Amino acid sequence: MDKSVPPKDRKGLRTGFTTGACAAAAAKAAARCLVKGAMLSEIETTLPNRTRVTFALARCERLENRAICSIIKDAGDDPDCTHGAELTAEVELRTEPGIEIRGGQGVATVTKTGLGLEIGGPAINPVPRRNITEMVGEELAGAPYGGAVVTISVPGGEEMAKQTTNARLGLLGGISILGTTGIVRPYSTAAFKASVMQEIDVAAAGGLRELVLTTGGKSEQYAMALYPQLPEQAFIQVGDFIGVGVKQCAKRGIVRAIIVGMMGKLSKMANGKMQTHAAGSEVDMEFLASLAAELSASDELVAAIRQANTARHVLELCREAGLVGITSLVCKRVVEHCQVHAGGTLAVETCLVDFGGSLLGRYPEVQT
Repeated sequence: MDKSVPPKDRKGLRTGFTTGACAAAAAKAAARCLVKGAMLSEIETTLPNRTRVTFALARCERLENRAICSIIKDAGDDPDCTHGAELTAEVELRTEPGIEIRGGQGVATVTKTGLGLEIGGPAINPVPRRNITEMVGEELAGAPYGGAVVTISVPGGEEMAKQTTNARLGLLGGISILGTTGIVRPYSTAAFKASVMQEIDVAAAGGLRELVLTTGGKSEQYAMALYPQLPEQAFIQVGDFIGVGVKQCAKRGIVRAIIVGMMGKLSKMANGKMQTHAAGSEVDMEFLASLAAELSASDELVAAIRQANTARHVLELCREAGLVGITSLVCKRVVEHCQVHAGGTLAVETCLVDFGGSLLGRYPEVQT
């Protein structure tokens, strides 16, 4: 079987590969092309989740001391605006150590805080950066070169970005290079919605009465660490469909639903949004400002939150100002809205975790 064909996930939907995974593979291919002096048609790479995958190369060229390789992104059964994008990596070797990653044409430049990225730098997220560095480093091992300059570009990326919220977030001039595992899981399709319901049905039929609903793979991983006593079948990735998830739990006689997620998705749920897809609902800074005001935040902090860039940025502002409790208040609002949405019969607990898995807030505060 061709390893570059994305596998199906546990719901039977065809997964895809992230822009980050494609960029790292293209960079690895370009580095190998220079070190080995060979033209390539494919490259085997390691995804951030440690899976080995072989990608076909759309382009492999050598220009004196530089090489350019590219991969066409396959987004699987839930194609977004970057499906079919050409992720291109240009690598230039150098004697001094270190791998420098730059953004080229079609990759956004960061212009606002709150994204965990350097202002003025390319919108290449931390996991893809590490993956690119590791893959290029593998090719340089044992070679007479200390480091490399890697430039990632996406032809047509600026046009693709018009279908995203990048500009509002201060990511200008292109798309972001994203991905935490290397795999894209289809979250917004009707098939995924149906599979969420089916997975809850199966868990209920298996006798489970307490389920953990998460917004994605990363939050599921963190949830499993928070609730090690629960079996794997108790963890359901609901993606953006939290409303569908809690309603189905109530319908199938689940006693308690534990929701685990990060600030962005949970702040939308806290504001009553039961479908949290980025295109369908933005994080409401006015709402988060009102929560801060409820906690007796200063007028300056409330005003700063209104102007915040992301939900993560709001957390940073609250931390700097010493305001505690906003994460637990977000969790409380999530519980209230989800209990009403589910019809009042489902007990709901909510945990808010950060990007590293640390628990930042919980409601109820004490597990019952």
